[in-house]
Amino acid sequence: MGPLLLNVYVFVLAAFLGFELINKVPPTLHTPLMSGANAMSGITVIGALTLVTVASVSTSVVLGVAALVLATVNVVGGFLVTDRMLSTFGGRR
Repeated sequence: MGPLLLNVYVFVLAAFLGFELINKVPPTLHTPLMSGANAMSGITVIGALTLVTVASVSTSVVLGVAALVLATVNVVGGFLVTDRMLSTFGGRR
């Protein structure tokens, strides 16, 4: 089995497993899980920044920039959604 085929196999398996796991989570746990996912995306942002600043121009830099953009969008969007969810529990400001 070639490396590309193995990587596609792992990706499809991870996507299927992630989909099945997230469907089993009760709605009351979505906000804490989203906060944890935001923290992991923050780590991805730091790793991608390190990769982009250290590596020479190559495929790794392109992947690092893509990871940086996607993780930043995930972090910002996740915090906005979490803030909006938490504001429903507070009184008027």
